[in-house]
Amino acid sequence: MTSNFISFIYRDQIIEVKNPDPNETLLNYIRIKLKKTGTKEGCAEGGCGACTIVLGELRNNEINYRAINSCITLLPTIQGKQLIIVEDLISRNGSLHPVQEAMVKCHGSQCGFCTPGFVMALFSMFKKYSNFKKDIIKESITGNLCRCTGYKPIIKAAQSLKNKNKIDHFSKNIKNTIKLLKRINNKSIKIYKKDKRYFAPRYVKELKKIIKKNINSTFLSGGTDLSLRITKERKDINSIIYMSSVNELNYIKNNIKYIEVGASTPLIDLEYYIKKYYPDFTKILKRYGSPQIRNVGTVAGNIATASPIGDCLPLLLSLNSQVVLEGLKKTQILFLDSFFINYRKTKLKKDQFIHSIRIPLFKKNIFKAYKVSKRFDDDISSVCGAFNLEIVKNKIENVRIAYGGMAAIPKRAFFCEKILLKSIVNEETICKAKEALERDFKPISDMRASGLYRMEVAKNLLEKCYAEIKKKRTIGLYT
Repeated sequence: MTSNFISFIYRDQIIEVKNPDPNETLLNYIRIKLKKTGTKEGCAEGGCGACTIVLGELRNNEINYRAINSCITLLPTIQGKQLIIVEDLISRNGSLHPVQEAMVKCHGSQCGFCTPGFVMALFSMFKKYSNFKKDIIKESITGNLCRCTGYKPIIKAAQSLKNKNKIDHFSKNIKNTIKLLKRINNKSIKIYKKDKRYFAPRYVKELKKIIKKNINSTFLSGGTDLSLRITKERKDINSIIYMSSVNELNYIKNNIKYIEVGASTPLIDLEYYIKKYYPDFTKILKRYGSPQIRNVGTVAGNIATASPIGDCLPLLLSLNSQVVLEGLKKTQILFLDSFFINYRKTKLKKDQFIHSIRIPLFKKNIFKAYKVSKRFDDDISSVCGAFNLEIVKNKIENVRIAYGGMAAIPKRAFFCEKILLKSIVNEETICKAKEALERDFKPISDMRASGLYRMEVAKNLLEKCYAEIKKKRTIGLYT
């Protein structure tokens, strides 16, 4: 079934919006149309968390609550979901939600501007976890900035929740919510609003038909990069195809040789899955962005954006990953090495879309990845380095090294690899390999770092990798 109106659950009712503006943000809809002004706009780029709301999504007959940034979420993408904003947390009898009550008792608010975002981030944590350990609390609020409280009262409020009753008015009404979600969760969306178009297909077959008739459309997944055209550049996106509505593309498979990740799989799902195989991959994903960003962002989106500072890209390059491109008639599989052409340009054709990504499993190799940025959490890389080495009897038998932030594209360090390959692992070899990096890269200077700084960091990350291999332990301020 295809419809020109979106349906979502709000306050135990099905809300329908006919032909919404495809470029309208969820935040503007909440504040202007619903006239609920608790949710705030701070940065309009998903960096401060003031706009945080929670979406409830039906998965395996259960509701999965995920915090997202409403400032960069386009309204039509909440089709088939439950919308929860800060005003909804208070019970109908006027009693505060346990999260709100904890924030009040622990004095977790001063000026109050950021408070609704923190409350919603903690609400998502409250619904997701049964035990609120310190690392879970800190991770849950990494996407929320506060200039007043110093965070301690907020963390204290979160810690006090461990003794609270987990039954809130959302869990009491969960059967009815699931029933309503099932009623609205089975349709595709096709919207024509003046000169704008929006498509949200449910199946790959349907997706191909839409691409064929709308060849110049822009693909949207999490929108963590794309939406900034609207919110920061004040431009319109005239034709959008929403990839995350295709459930067939939301999966992670393991065939022993490689992990295959579907194009619409959220980064946070990959983060949990890949930790068993590549712990450093998970570490980088946790710093990729806030939970609000990782709840919607995808690896496929990171690849298609082709940013030279896309955190996943050097990791995927060093692991010799492949991208599966599906066209209207045939499928093409490319190694990521050959996918990037120039700054934000790839081999993806207009009649193709990214179907999945294949990440090889190197069971005998050592994989290390590091990110350097001005702020530890939720910040863009100055330099990101990834190292994949097979070492046999202290000799490097195979090596793949890749960096982000060092060139116009995410790029392998071929000259550096050549020095290391078939060499003994020692300080002399590493020194030569560090010098070879100057042949591999000519980094630019910009607002995040100077070219000289980037080169020095790239060399230091190689040396850090060597030191960790030699000492057989992680070295750093946060270990």
